[in-house]
Amino acid sequence: MRKIFQLNIKLLTIILFTIMSTKTVKASKSNFITLKTSKGSIIIKTLPKIAPNHVKRIKELVSSGFYNGIIFHRVIEGFMAQTGDPLGNGTGGSGKNLKAEFSDYKYKYGTVGMARSMNPDSGDSQFFICFDGCGHLTGQYTVWGQVETGMEVVEKIEIGEPPSNPDQIIEAFVGKKKTK
Repeated sequence: MRKIFQLNIKLLTIILFTIMSTKTVKASKSNFITLKTSKGSIIIKTLPKIAPNHVKRIKELVSSGFYNGIIFHRVIEGFMAQTGDPLGNGTGGSGKNLKAEFSDYKYKYGTVGMARSMNPDSGDSQFFICFDGCGHLTGQYTVWGQVETGMEVVEKIEIGEPPSNPDQIIEAFVGKKKTK
């Protein structure tokens, strides 16, 4: 009788893990990330065929709540808006560098790229969203997404390095959902 009970407990445990794993996989299959910012929502279509490891890592960070409350610490008019630094000064990260995944994807208005130091394999958690002047970055910085909607929000983000009154990501989540 005791062995049957133990077997039932093991079976129940396996079933629960299977159910939980299935839900986790379904949640992470979305190719969209939504950034709810102090200026409005930005929906980014991720590009896993171009940068699978970067997309996977960004989704992990988003799902963990890493980006919630983080400011846009570097915003250069006509060039880009950068975020993802928990210190808010351009020197911080999550502590896990990624190997570069450079591609021929052309940087254009709304392209999302991974920030890095001079070391090509130093991308971590910081990323930038391009305005118009990013074409020269093609093949030099990993592209992992393209803004689908919300560039009008990005255009409103406070300019500066750092801005005097920086805008922030209030909440980031995997998926595509319009928020106010």
